[in-house]
Amino acid sequence: MNRTQPPSGAARAGRALPQAAAALVVVLLLLVIVRLPWAGDLGMHAATVQRLSHDLSHPGNPLVDADTPSPYYSPWMLVLGLVAKLTGLSVFVVLRLAALVGLTLLVTGVRRYVRTLSSHAMAPALALLSLLFLWGPLLFNWSGFLGLNSLALTVSYPSVFSLGLTFHFWAWVTRATREEAAWGRWLWLGVLWALILLCHQFTGVVASLGALATVIAARPPRAVLLRLSAALALGLLLLWLWPYYDFFSLFSAGADLEAIHKPLYEHLAARFGLVLLGVAALVLRFRRDRWDPLVLFFALGVLVFAAGGLSGHYSWGRALPAALIPAQLAAALEAVSAGRRAMGRAGWACLLGAALLVGAWTQVGTLGYVTGRAALPSAVASKYRTPWVGYHWITPWVKYGDVVMARTTPARQIPAYGPYTVAPGYPDVFLPDSARREDAVARYFAAGTSSADRAGILREYGVKWVVGPKSLAGPGLRKVTVGPASQVLYRVVP
Repeated sequence: MNRTQPPSGAARAGRALPQAAAALVVVLLLLVIVRLPWAGDLGMHAATVQRLSHDLSHPGNPLVDADTPSPYYSPWMLVLGLVAKLTGLSVFVVLRLAALVGLTLLVTGVRRYVRTLSSHAMAPALALLSLLFLWGPLLFNWSGFLGLNSLALTVSYPSVFSLGLTFHFWAWVTRATREEAAWGRWLWLGVLWALILLCHQFTGVVASLGALATVIAARPPRAVLLRLSAALALGLLLLWLWPYYDFFSLFSAGADLEAIHKPLYEHLAARFGLVLLGVAALVLRFRRDRWDPLVLFFALGVLVFAAGGLSGHYSWGRALPAALIPAQLAAALEAVSAGRRAMGRAGWACLLGAALLVGAWTQVGTLGYVTGRAALPSAVASKYRTPWVGYHWITPWVKYGDVVMARTTPARQIPAYGPYTVAPGYPDVFLPDSARREDAVARYFAAGTSSADRAGILREYGVKWVVGPKSLAGPGLRKVTVGPASQVLYRVVP
């Protein structure tokens, strides 16, 4: 009689390796949260928490002194603003708590969703590693994209919170379609869908495409489709009722949003080349099952991404994770596929391991967010990208609600501490005079602008402080202090 042999020591070690590697990556990200490196949109999210902590019901524009709505006032940011208000914690401590919640949701969500696709013990760990490292030899950072370096810089953002919810959402949708769940569970899914869309609109699109693929793959009976329709109706109602901004007006966003996202269509092979391994895995899955949910998910993501590039709607490029995620998951799952022979699984595991090592080396500079550049070997230090310094150095003088004249890069950081800037550091589709404000800032810092014209601009926008170069010194400005990169803080005087 044949008996199943227990796994050898080498086999057990092979199974434990992905789990240990995934655990180490999670520990690394926890240490990154302690440091909270600053780059990208962190200032915007900190400013949003600032405004909500001061006025939950009517916070106004998060970046400039104007009474306008903002898509950044989401349910999640409302919770964070309430936490800051009730506890008195600084916004950066609150953002660290947000990062911890987001990372927890993400790791547990990946595990739950992958469990709906495979029961193999190594599948969740391999999936997490593939999501973080299966990218390309050119470093790529963008909110809503799950590369390790990108995640380290955006872990406190609403996009990570929304992605974590999204993986849980897909797991619930999968089970709901398989079990023909009751009305109550479908209505809850409608609420969750709206929550994801409100918290991060682009991730909401990815969540929607993944859920659609799941439903199509399940080919549910009519009774389930009726419950799904009710869930969609409830979700749309909640989107319409949200009081802090008009969700549906985002569909008419201006050209500035498209220009910002055009780089998403550049250097595709260098940024995402390793994902081709996942595309090959999807081909194998398609040959086994024409209704495979990951294959359908990938197809929907590619369709939306391609349509954006062809039509010039480059913001649609934010749907690219809807193509990347299923391919990355497919690459991981193929290494543990029950339908393949042991030799085939071993060969695929070797290919996947090599690709993950290449991707890990591309992003090895992430270690510097924990250790600092000085502690890194020279080869690793060359891959480290120094985060922003911040503008805490102006806070002894500049107070909450003061208006500061500053160029774009400082304007992306200064509101995090409570002040406003003349022009927003990011495109704002709800600010009607955004272009006029940007023109005022450009004119103020232009070399040929007279002192009288500069004074007029400062009066128009109620400016109390100016952050700029030493060459700006002149009538109406009094030097207060000098910060990094020889930036000067000036007080506006009569």
